[in-house]
Amino acid sequence: RRAMALLRVRHCRVVLYCRRAPPRCPACGGDLRRAGLAAAPVRLRCPFRHGHGQPRAFLIRPSRGTFLDGYDGHSDLHVGIANSQGVVYNFDQEGVHRAGSGWEQCICIPLVQPDMWELLQHWDNLLEEFSWEEAWLPHRYDEQQHNCFTFALTFVNRLRQGRGREPLSKAQFTESFLLPHTREASRYLTLHQQLAHTDIYIVPLAEQEQDS
Repeated sequence: RRAMALLRVRHCRVVLYCRRAPPRCPACGGDLRRAGLAAAPVRLRCPFRHGHGQPRAFLIRPSRGTFLDGYDGHSDLHVGIANSQGVVYNFDQEGVHRAGSGWEQCICIPLVQPDMWELLQHWDNLLEEFSWEEAWLPHRYDEQQHNCFTFALTFVNRLRQGRGREPLSKAQFTESFLLPHTREASRYLTLHQQLAHTDIYIVPLAEQEQDS
């Protein structure tokens, strides 16, 4: 299901978030159609991507459902690594899955830069060989200590090692790569959920500027 766009309108010291821009500002009653470029609606970028169209990326999605349809911000998340064709390798209590569907709404973190020619060429083989290692047999799975995140981060560190770089701890990877994306997603979800109950969500401009 494709969600309607989120719009941001700035006017009279408030920021209005809405699906459709109102003709008048609900805070001051001013005519937004005559307010000029400063009050023009800006479409917010949706932070969620079709994971099967994001090659060679670290992907995050809810374990059940989707971000924009019922995710409460606290339920379990599932992670995987996409190959060059958008097949998502992910690990759970049944072992490694190679998913061609089910990752249509994800937080996506690209893992390869365009100038990494050798890695671009060998990515699929490296990922496939990695997925067959004994560490990813079903009985090795542990929800807390040896899970989908372990699988994905171990593969990332294997690639870093091959390029002569130090491995990243879970905390380091989360801080450097995940938090910028998950914070953006969290803000977007908050707005999405607010607008499920009201046509316009009003935020004082000073508060908005502090958050940005």
